[in-house]
Amino acid sequence: MSVFATLVEQLADLLQPLFHASAAAAAIVLFTALVRLLVHPLSRAAARGQRARAALQPRIAELRKKYRKDPQKLQKAVLELHAEEKVSPLSGILPSLCQLPAFFLLYHLFSSSTIGGTGNGLLEHRLFAAPLGGRWADALAHDGLFGGSGIVYLGLFAVVAAVATFTFLRTKRSMAGSEPLGGGEQLPGLGAVTKAMPFMSFFTLVTVAVVPLAAALYVVTSTAWSAVERAVLYR
Repeated sequence: MSVFATLVEQLADLLQPLFHASAAAAAIVLFTALVRLLVHPLSRAAARGQRARAALQPRIAELRKKYRKDPQKLQKAVLELHAEEKVSPLSGILPSLCQLPAFFLLYHLFSSSTIGGTGNGLLEHRLFAAPLGGRWADALAHDGLFGGSGIVYLGLFAVVAAVATFTFLRTKRSMAGSEPLGGGEQLPGLGAVTKAMPFMSFFTLVTVAVVPLAAALYVVTSTAWSAVERAVLYR
């Protein structure tokens, strides 16, 4: 973790002439963008996978007619079709899974009072009035909803709400044109996930509220990146 802390510090030093006291926050945003660039090939592969799954819909419709009275055989036939065409129904979650280590590193880094036996100097950095190691509850307890720290969180919540609404509307539109398989599930075990998918973007609000501000910045930046990326790749 000390190597990761050094990386953040070096990025902050590099950005300090532009962002001054908020240089570490800008470094986290830049770090997030670098992670997303590394993950972008997987996002492109996920987009190709979705197009491939869309191309299979006519054949799935035929299977739906053939096994309309036997949902279990229908699900098995659909899985076999995906395997035959080398199309993974879960490829879309790989970009998110690959980002988890970076998120947990930031979370741990800004939740620890010491690094390698010495004080964690990163906790002294701020985004405007809000400390990067603080949480929304700390901001509310310190100077209230509309205090300096509280305003920073309100700004983040506004960004997340706007991105979540955009993502929600796009997801609803994309799902409106796809019918579920007979028996109500597109694939075994994914029916409930499919129904909840349009609302998942709003769960980010909860994450931003409970994690350290540094990790919240990662989440907000990554979520905004995902919204733009999906708008381009899935247009």
